[in-house]
Amino acid sequence: MIQSDTPNIQVLSTEVSQLRQELQLRDQLVQQLSQELFRLVKGNTSFMPPQPDIDRDLSQLHALQEQLQAVEQQVGFYQEQITTRDSEIYQLRQSVQELTDRTRMLEQVVQELPQIYRRKFEERMTPVREKVAMLQRENRQLQAELQSVSYRLALKTRNASHSGIDLPNFPRPASEQTNISTPQNA
Repeated sequence: MIQSDTPNIQVLSTEVSQLRQELQLRDQLVQQLSQELFRLVKGNTSFMPPQPDIDRDLSQLHALQEQLQAVEQQVGFYQEQITTRDSEIYQLRQSVQELTDRTRMLEQVVQELPQIYRRKFEERMTPVREKVAMLQRENRQLQAELQSVSYRLALKTRNASHSGIDLPNFPRPASEQTNISTPQNA
């Protein structure tokens, strides 16, 4: 939108410059003609320009004044357009600046994100590590207690089995019961 308007503004600006130059040239010609006319009238007192020429000159002057007003209106119109475009350009530059600042801020945030995530992860992992350490301590303690209980139980069962060993009772034949002799080495 702005790129297409810029050539139009340049064309209009060029046209205004040309019209100003033409107006300046006409002003110079009018100045020269008035000086020449003054010189002729001053040098020749009997010279009286004919009435129709004055009317023609006045009509030309009137036409020039109208053209000048039209040009001034065009210049005013173009100046308004230029002012409007300047304010639009200013607003766009502000928007570009704001967006540039926002982009820089977002880029900085994106660069800081890995560090933020690491820090947050560490913050979340700290209680987990403490819980794991506590569970490991509790596990070692329970294993020690289990070993102690297992050792005591083994001792208790060993002592109980040595004092009263139960031997199997095998049935004896009747003939052997009478022949049992007492041991000689006793």
